[in-house]
Amino acid sequence: MSTTTVAVAPLTTQDAEALIDAARAAAEAADVAVAVTVLDAGGHLLAFRRDDRAVLIAGETSIRKAYTALQLNAPTADLVDAVQPGGLFHTLPTALDRPLLFIAGGVPVHRGGRLIGAIGVGGGAPDQDHGFATAAVRSLA
Repeated sequence: MSTTTVAVAPLTTQDAEALIDAARAAAEAADVAVAVTVLDAGGHLLAFRRDDRAVLIAGETSIRKAYTALQLNAPTADLVDAVQPGGLFHTLPTALDRPLLFIAGGVPVHRGGRLIGAIGVGGGAPDQDHGFATAAVRSLA
């Protein structure tokens, strides 16, 4: 039995800028001021932008949403119930040194079936942020 590994291109700064532009375009179309964060597969910051009108906390929430989506390889919108009392990850938000944020708006980025990074959007309602992040990831594909 042969196991062949296919190399997958990592998320580039050009990809990150394209994700930021797509998320911001979706947010602007909805007249929502946001902050957008893009992390590579190692959790390192590739790009960040906060609209002038976005609330200040939007920057922090976008970073934490991206980090959470990356670490758990799942959209944060899908994880909200898991941190409720009795949920699978109930104690996880306080168990780590780097805080996770279980609010919709973080989405992992895959290429060739592999996790290559994540995007986080903050500033709108959670369902809006999720929509903006998802639209950005779709535009990259």
